[in-house]
Amino acid sequence: MFKPTLIASLLLAATAPALAADVVRHKIPNSTFPISAAVEIPAGKTLVFLSGVVPPVADANAPKDSPQAYGDTKTQTVVVLTSIEKQLKGMGLSMGDVVKMQVFLVGDPAKGGKMDFAGFMAGYTQFFGTAAQPNLPSRSAMQVAALASPNFLVEIEVTAVRP
Repeated sequence: MFKPTLIASLLLAATAPALAADVVRHKIPNSTFPISAAVEIPAGKTLVFLSGVVPPVADANAPKDSPQAYGDTKTQTVVVLTSIEKQLKGMGLSMGDVVKMQVFLVGDPAKGGKMDFAGFMAGYTQFFGTAAQPNLPSRSAMQVAALASPNFLVEIEVTAVRP
């Protein structure tokens, strides 16, 4: 006859691999595009939702409230992702823990009112899909009519998973 502690130990040992499950990131088939097609989060993980982040002033020498003060799409992407990285670090997380990203891009007047997706990607790929940080989030990117300031070209919100 089994003792209750032995049964409890066996049950705990049987469930341990399930509790230690990792996040699964599914690649886009036949693609090198730096996002995940899907991300699976195992039960028991904590999701952290960060509100949208907009760019701070990137060039303090430019006239306040001018497009030059905030920079182009690439510049804004880099400063926004740097802000997100800092916020995550303060919570004990990293960019590698990001599993979902939503990107809102305003049409750039210098690009005929079209979003500068290439500029966004030039900033994004400094943070995701690198040798130092290979984890790729699932991601949506869309052009929107406007953001809170007429000088903002980029707003990004992310969801991270606590390992």
